[in-house]
Amino acid sequence: MSRIDAAHALVRFGLGPRTGEIDALSAYPTGWLIENITNGADRSSSVGHQDRLVAFLEAREAGTAQTSFREQVRRQVRADVHQRINTAIRTETPFAERLVHFWANHFTVAVNRPQVTSLAKPFEDEAIRPHVTGRFADMLSAVVHHPAMLLYLDNVISFGPNSPAGRRTGRGLNENLARELLELHTLGVDGGYTQDDVIALAQILTGWSVSRLRDPDPGTFRYHDLAHEPGNKVLLGRLFAQGGQAEGEAALAMLATHPSTARHIATKLARHFIADDPPASAIEALSQTFLDADGDLAAVYRTLIDLPEAWQPHLTKVRTPNDLLIAALRAFDVREADDRTAATLRLLGQVPWTAPSPAGWPDDAAGWLGPEALMRRIDWSVAVAGLAERAMDPRQLLETAVGPLVSATTQFHVDGAPSALEGIALVLSSPEFQRR
Repeated sequence: MSRIDAAHALVRFGLGPRTGEIDALSAYPTGWLIENITNGADRSSSVGHQDRLVAFLEAREAGTAQTSFREQVRRQVRADVHQRINTAIRTETPFAERLVHFWANHFTVAVNRPQVTSLAKPFEDEAIRPHVTGRFADMLSAVVHHPAMLLYLDNVISFGPNSPAGRRTGRGLNENLARELLELHTLGVDGGYTQDDVIALAQILTGWSVSRLRDPDPGTFRYHDLAHEPGNKVLLGRLFAQGGQAEGEAALAMLATHPSTARHIATKLARHFIADDPPASAIEALSQTFLDADGDLAAVYRTLIDLPEAWQPHLTKVRTPNDLLIAALRAFDVREADDRTAATLRLLGQVPWTAPSPAGWPDDAAGWLGPEALMRRIDWSVAVAGLAERAMDPRQLLETAVGPLVSATTQFHVDGAPSALEGIALVLSSPEFQRR
């Protein structure tokens, strides 16, 4: 292996190099990536979803405390963003941490709904982080059982029309969770399902809800049998006999190992780590491993690491604002983010847990390189350079952040920059730093 391979491991698979890391990893970049998989993602110490959801329910019931409680929640979310960034810049397993971000985007929940606002980080820490190197089926199950997802995609207001609760209240199915499970989370939009399958899955998942204040163990997953649609259902040609919650568990297990799910997940991983338009050979290899390993994600990642396409010399992927900020902080050896980091993400258009739809943030250049977005990136580069010009020589920054991936043109301009400010701005706005 070489310094170039080490740089690719840190930039393409990881979250960006820190000082000296390219040289330190030059002898074993693939071994380091395997160690990331073995060690897994860092654990988080955030407050669990139950305490936060109960606090929301109590505040909503009190009524008079709404204004002060909303401000308290906003402060909590700001602290969550701060902690998320700090975890990313401090982690010693950045490949695993990148995978946490990848899967949190795949299973998007957003804070645009009051009851979900404070649950996004607990969702990421409880449903995603523990399973990121485990089995996809376990992650999928954790996601669909989590109150954040059940609230975000409205399953708590989905009632079987023929269930006792449905007949009593006149409420019916809400298809949001079922539709996104099929379209976004498992099979993919071209995965071979129909509207009848969406309805069948929505029926199967009726009763999957969240405990209220007066229920036992409030703020946690609860199955309400009185809201469940009775009778048999047919999903993707398979009969699911009437069985209450067990219908949903069986449906998730089937979806988790479906060939269309394997292809959908393989395509998204290849797009994230290789190219916006990933090669068919890479998708096929990842998909086959997914099926052969029964959805063991660690095995899929090992196949990804072994793919020649993943080590192509060109930096083809545009860094998202989240990636850009984290890579800069790591290159400057920052270990404690401050309030300016959240402001940066607002400026660049990617505050955590504010994706515009359940489809999550875009994972291609077109989603991030519009004319206005490019100008904001340049403005950000100049602003950061103004803060850092006395802290780091631009040539040192270039060596740390880009190393052997630098082009002759970028090296020439940075070497000839008339000031540290302009040199640092050139590094941060260079094609090599803006891509991975």
